[in-house]
Amino acid sequence: MPGLRPKDRARLAVERLAAIYPAASELEHRNAFQMLIATILSAQTTDRSVNSVTPALFARYPDAAALAHADPQAVEALIKPTGFFHVKAKTIVACSAALVERFGGEVPPRMEDLVTLPGVGRKTANVVLGVAFGIPGFAVDTHVTRLTRRLGLTRSTDPVKIESDVTKLIPASEWTGLGLRLILHGRRVCVARVPRCPECMMNDFCPSSTVRARRRRPLTVSGAGVKLGHGRGTSPKRPRRPAARH
Repeated sequence: MPGLRPKDRARLAVERLAAIYPAASELEHRNAFQMLIATILSAQTTDRSVNSVTPALFARYPDAAALAHADPQAVEALIKPTGFFHVKAKTIVACSAALVERFGGEVPPRMEDLVTLPGVGRKTANVVLGVAFGIPGFAVDTHVTRLTRRLGLTRSTDPVKIESDVTKLIPASEWTGLGLRLILHGRRVCVARVPRCPECMMNDFCPSSTVRARRRRPLTVSGAGVKLGHGRGTSPKRPRRPAARH
């Protein structure tokens, strides 16, 4: 939509995505350790797939000390539905061992410590900090990279620069939620090859939308917020959940 600044589009994205995805994280967990392991397992699979294996995994290995001494093959059998289970099993066992050796078996609440753990980069660290500790962090993965560029919130492809660009546009209290919701939306609607723009609740202001301009809702930005017109499609459709793993 012409005339909207990146800050305006970021605010709209926060509002629209929160309305569709009220739970920013769909990974089931009871503590920081479970959130860390679940986030590592979520690579290249869906949260639903991870949630299908973690109850049995954590029942058998309830903490870092237990998982650190686990037989990798036994772990593989438990996490197989998440895909890439050979690598993931080795990673979460090694990560647990590092937690025991360096942090007394506890998940550290600091970025600089988290990224020293096997299998943990800035994206995973930001998810854990935001969800498990309530420390604001904007997670950037391939979905977030694609969506923030399509929305015109950044021009960069570098995750650190994207994180910097987007966090300048919204309050810190919104960082975690926006990042996680962009990931969900990227999996379900704003997919890489053929984005489902007609189903997207942001197609009236996204500069990359394939929906024709004449079909978009009239939209103006005022100091008090964003006002929507009364044209067709003022109620965004709920995105469909994927039938298969993305």
